[in-house]
Amino acid sequence: MRVICYNTKQYNMKKPLLAPSLLSADFSDLAAAVRQIEEKKGRAVHIDVMDGQFVPQISYGQPVIRSIRGLTALPFDVHLMVERPEVMVDSFAEAGADWITFHLEAVTHAHRLARHIRSLGKKAGVSLVPSTPVSLLEELLDEVDVVLVMTVNPGFGGQELIPSCVRKIARLAGLRAERGGHFLISADGGVNERTARTVVDAGADILVSGSAFFSGSLTGDF
Repeated sequence: MRVICYNTKQYNMKKPLLAPSLLSADFSDLAAAVRQIEEKKGRAVHIDVMDGQFVPQISYGQPVIRSIRGLTALPFDVHLMVERPEVMVDSFAEAGADWITFHLEAVTHAHRLARHIRSLGKKAGVSLVPSTPVSLLEELLDEVDVVLVMTVNPGFGGQELIPSCVRKIARLAGLRAERGGHFLISADGGVNERTARTVVDAGADILVSGSAFFSGSLTGDF
């Protein structure tokens, strides 16, 4: 039986949560990748779902998530980089997702979708691409558990972190403090041994790292 801690208050702490992204793993041996995440003190498995429309590439879907779900008790942090995520969340919840994050840019009724994800017993997340300002998200902050700030343009691994996105993390941290919120802030893209401290100092609680983690340069003890 998986025992997953969902208390967002508990996750708002000094030590960030490392969520390695399987997008940078060896797809021919995902079991080994999951073991590596556990051994190097990852605390969630970040799973980037790409549809070839919202982003250029296609990655993997529900069958892959279902096939690796039994390999670990770590929460599955499923990031839907897709058009029309509202038609997919039920099937990803059923496949084994614990946190489901959709893009604000891909939906019209974000409030409804966030509430629906929570109604499935999952944690609701919303993500912003680098060109989307935090101001467009303010009405949704009380309805989500995670705000994922893309610190690169989504779709490809191994990119350099965009410095201006760090200000978005700081802005979200300020809004959280002002409003007494409990949502977590996740930084995704270009997070490595050089940039991790920068995003944490700005207010990030979750570090999504792919290339740096699987190359061995970044671990949960960064």
